[in-house]
Amino acid sequence: METRPHTVRANGITQAYRVWGPQDAPPLVLLHCRGADGTDWAEIAPALATGATGPRRVYAPDLRGHGGSDWPGGYAYETLRDDIHAFLRALGIGRADVVGHSLGGAVAYLLAQYRPGLVRRLVLEDVPAPFPLDPPRPPAERPGGGLPYDWAMILATDEQRNAPDPVWWDHMVRITSPTLLIGGGPGSIVPQEQIAAFAELLPDARHITVDAGHLVHEARPEEFLAAVQDFLSPGDRTPS
Repeated sequence: METRPHTVRANGITQAYRVWGPQDAPPLVLLHCRGADGTDWAEIAPALATGATGPRRVYAPDLRGHGGSDWPGGYAYETLRDDIHAFLRALGIGRADVVGHSLGGAVAYLLAQYRPGLVRRLVLEDVPAPFPLDPPRPPAERPGGGLPYDWAMILATDEQRNAPDPVWWDHMVRITSPTLLIGGGPGSIVPQEQIAAFAELLPDARHITVDAGHLVHEARPEEFLAAVQDFLSPGDRTPS
């Protein structure tokens, strides 16, 4: 089982990633939340790579401004999306299942809008809908000491979270992938009615709640894995 970090040059930056599972298995991409990196998936990635539904090649990249990937600035959500699109192209992946948590989920749904044929099945873990925050999130104060992410990324994503591009919501109907929406329940920081709104708008959506708060895969890994593996298990799975 490979766990050492790899790097690839894509979309003009160096992107770090970790990988599990056989090289020729169907690809599954895991996109982490804001402030984390690909190691956030380390506890569940091996189970996804060797699950009962068959082996998978699991990729967990660090988003730009996080972990071992470059911190170049330019943290528009669309840029993060383009990074992952380029990442998949650089690795020769033409079609993949994608799981995204929070910020990673926003990147995932933007990718599914932009390149519908690229995302076979989509899992969104406690992902807020792109509705303007009311009241807006106040300016964040930088913690002291070194950080495992670029502080400019926090400021840029806060600004977009306060006033998201309306096109992101308008284009949800472009997502053709079957989508599993996992809400964290009343203990989550994400208003759960937003996840229900996703389920009503997306053309092919399944909505479940795991009462775990925002960090579903961390707090309730067995329930999260069971739901994701069941959702990804249909026999029409197609390798890249």
